[in-house]
Order: sequence, then C-alpha cells, then structure tokens
Amino acid sequence: MENNYDNTTANYPESASNDDVISTLNNLIETCKDGQEGFQQAAEGVQNSQLKTLFYEFGQQRAQFAGELQALVRELGGDPETSASTAGALHRGWINIKSAITGQDDSAILNECERGEDVAKNAYKDALEENLPANVSSIVQEQYSAVQAAHDQVRALRDSFDNTTDDPMTDDSMTDDNTTSSTATNRY
Repeated sequence: MENNYDNTTANYPESASNDDVISTLNNLIETCKDGQEGFQQAAEGVQNSQLKTLFYEFGQQRAQFAGELQALVRELGGDPETSASTAGALHRGWINIKSAITGQDDSAILNECERGEDVAKNAYKDALEENLPANVSSIVQEQYSAVQAAHDQVRALRDSFDNTTDDPMTDDSMTDDNTTSSTATNRY
C-alpha cells in the first residue's frame, strides 16, 4: 500500500522572515515618529486649547507606540529605528502641517493631521497583511485600532470645524466617549 502522507503538505501561510518582520516594524516606528512630530507641530500651531491637548496626547501615544515597536525589534535581534527621517516625513504626509500652522488655521491643521493619519492607517494595514508572528501581530493590531480611532476623531473634528463657524470643541457633543481626548490613552 502506498503512503500518501509523505506527498501532502499543509497549506499554511509561510511566516515572514525575521528580517522582514524587523523591516516592517522599523517602517511602523518611522510612521509613529513622523506622527509624533506631526502632532507636536500641530499642537504648537492650533489656537484651541482642547485641540492643543488632544494633539499632545496623540503625539505622546505615538511615542509610546514607537517604544513598544522598538522593544519588539530588539527582541527579534534587530536595530530599531530611533527617529523619523525627512524623506519619511515627506512620504508620510506630515510635511504640509508646517504650511497649515503658518496660517494658524485650526481647520487646515486638522485637515493635515487627517492626511497624516491616512498614511499611518495605510502603513498599519500593510503591516497587518504580512504574516507576522502572533505576538507582533497582536501589538500591531492593537496599535492599528488606536490609530484608526485617532483618525476618525481627527476627521470628525475637521468636519465639525468645516461645518460651523463656532468652535466645535466647546460644543456639548465633545463630551461623549467617542470624541473626548481620552481616546488617545484609553488603551492603557
């Protein structure tokens, strides 16, 4: 009798190589560093104190995310990225924040923040499409969820600024759980 077991192979997706995982994580670290710098610039450029606080919180969140990812890279035996590059900032969409800040236009700054968040969301989506180890994938998924929430909050604020001449940050709608500044830190 012929043994067919030797000829069968499982159709499991092939794991990404260690170098590929490190490269993916380093790309996310750069994305987080770019976001950290972009939110810092945005916080310094807005007039609204609640937006300023929110942007500082999002900047701190991205610094924390970068630190978590750097620790993973070290665990994998790699050298983690430690800063954002000018080329990375250009590519990731944060560079236009400077021109928005120059005009001190909160709506324009929100628009640029959303653009930067679009790039961050896409970077996380791309990373999640790779076959990352379970522990890495779990952290990346958790961070992606927080990035998505930040994006949605920035977009909602931008839309409310675009649709009103009043300051939407003083509106009572800012008190529900989906739009408070605690979103930036609610995962800890």
